[in-house]
Amino acid sequence: MAAHLDPLEVHEPAGGLYRSDFDLDPAHVSSPTRPFTAAAVLVGLIERPSGLNVILTRRADTLRQHTGQIALPGGRCDADETPWAAALREASEEIGLDPAMVTLVGLSTPYRTGTGYSVTPVVGFVAPGFVARPSPDEVADVFETPFGFLMDPANYEQMERETPEGVKRRFYAATWEDRYIWGATAGMLRALYDRLYGAAVG
Repeated sequence: MAAHLDPLEVHEPAGGLYRSDFDLDPAHVSSPTRPFTAAAVLVGLIERPSGLNVILTRRADTLRQHTGQIALPGGRCDADETPWAAALREASEEIGLDPAMVTLVGLSTPYRTGTGYSVTPVVGFVAPGFVARPSPDEVADVFETPFGFLMDPANYEQMERETPEGVKRRFYAATWEDRYIWGATAGMLRALYDRLYGAAVG
């Protein structure tokens, strides 16, 4: 897996290839009026008797943005903070994951959101003894989804939704049991599939 990801030491915060919310809507891409805000998420892989799983969360209903949506643990980077440090810090704050339980593997393709964030997915293996302790202020639920399901492109649909401004946006979505994984989270996981098994990034 590490051979298909960017090693930590070659992280390039200023540029390079990326994926974005606009991959399925290239006509809507516009030049940002301000620099993207650096952020990071942890793609936490944990081995269970049934196989390899990915740790996901449902955001708290009290949050101002992306209320109730499915997400990877993460958030914005502090000043001069590396993506992996930010991802581990946020995972500790959100779901009680001790950074010492994570073995980092590498970085997936950065993902730019329509809300102005440049998110670096940080891939790491989580020790099997992990038990989630979600922060109620940020996380309503913590659950796991099979890695094999998320790495199967047949499980992703291209959906369409109209914004309050009347603009139609297309995005990836996947449904695991009763969990609807869509938007940036689905886009980052779909990009990870491409990185590991499928098409070249770009």
